[in-house]
Order: sequence, then C-alpha cells, then structure tokens
Amino acid sequence: MYRRCSALLALVAEAMALRTLASRKALVAAALGGARPLSAARGVATFALPDLTYDYGALEPAISGEIMQLHHQKHHAAYVANYNKALEQLDAAVAKGDASAVVQLQSVIKFNGGGHVNHSIFWKNLKPVSEGGGEPPHEKLGWAIDEDFGSFEALVKKVNAEGAALQGSGWVWLALDKEAKKLRVETTANQDPLVTKGINLVPLLGIDVWEHAYYLQYKNVRPDYLSNIWKVMNWKYAGEVYENATA
Repeated sequence: MYRRCSALLALVAEAMALRTLASRKALVAAALGGARPLSAARGVATFALPDLTYDYGALEPAISGEIMQLHHQKHHAAYVANYNKALEQLDAAVAKGDASAVVQLQSVIKFNGGGHVNHSIFWKNLKPVSEGGGEPPHEKLGWAIDEDFGSFEALVKKVNAEGAALQGSGWVWLALDKEAKKLRVETTANQDPLVTKGINLVPLLGIDVWEHAYYLQYKNVRPDYLSNIWKVMNWKYAGEVYENATA
C-alpha cells in the first residue's frame, strides 16, 4: 500500500511542478508505459483511442468480434474521454494552486488513466492466429520463462490460476522486475496500472479479467476465457519489450 500511494503522490507532485507542455508529455509517457499523448489543447496533453492493427473478428474463435468491438469502441473509448476530462481539471487545479482538488482527482486519473494504459498494452498483446498469434515465446524471453517458472506450461498455469482467483475486476500480468532481473506474475485490481505494484516492473503481457472482456462469450466462466486467450497471444511483442528492457 505504501509503495502504491508513494507512486501516485510522486506523479501528482511532479505534475504540479512541470507546467510546460513538453514536460507534461515526458511525465505522462514515462509514467504510463508508452501510451503517449496525441495532441494538446490549452497546454494540456490529451490522449486518443488507439487503432487496432487487426479486425475485430480476427481473434475468433478465441475472442468474438462482438466483444472486441464493444471492448474497444465503448469501454476503452470511455476511459480515454474521462481521462482527458480529468487531465483538464487537473491542469486547472494546478494553475489555481488548489491542492485539495488535485488530491481529489487522483482516483479519477488513476482509474481512467490506468484503463487507457492497460488496454493500450492489451491490444498489442493480442494477434490473430494467421499472423502468428499463439506461437510460444522464443529466444531470450523463452529462456527467461524456463529459468524463472520451470517451463512455459508452468507459467500459463500460474497466470490462469491467479487470474481466475482474482476477486472482482482487474488484470493479471507477466512482468519483468528490472531490479531483481526476474520475471514475475502480478495482479492489479480494477484499472490499476502495473506501476502501482512497483516502479521497477515492466509489463510484458496483461490480461483483462473484467467481465466486459469475456462475459458475452464465456458467461461467468473466467477460466475458459483465460485458457483460450493464449491461442491469440502476441509473444513476439512481449519478447521485443523484454529485450528492450534488458538491453
């Protein structure tokens, strides 16, 4: 809890200190894992819903096209809109020196900003089977998985177990702990981004276990969703992130 609060307070303190647009962009990009600002209005960095690199139906039968369209166009789009609104309110509060308003906005920014960051990673973690989705990791990431978990199958089993056991809504992650130089499986509640669990953690894969990610297809059977999503996992992307983080 202390580490989580410290990370959030540090972001708010730096936001108050960095008033120029360039500084804001650098802060947000560094803190939120590459979900970069699109444009600026009145000096406030704003964000846009990212395009997918595949059609909504391209992940079937693992994930239905209807789920993907609703997930992307409705849920993620709402996080982006609410995040931008909260950032504008934060900018106004900082300009006024209204520390109380800045603190009150933390939860809104954390939830909607986290939703945007998490989903931006999630879409990259998925890939149609016809384009290599589901192919197991190779080279450095594959070796690291074997070393830290015993085998690829053991990793999948651990992720599925922790994702299924997560109470309520949230995410299950495969992360690189840059300080310990080891891979870890972590879970975060609601839309908390992985940075809230530690600033040294780099997200390689994130699986959305909110009901909106699977209920239309899998009903309340989250384990079936977790079992099938590996068929469209983009391990090439995860491997690139791992190699860049360990370079």
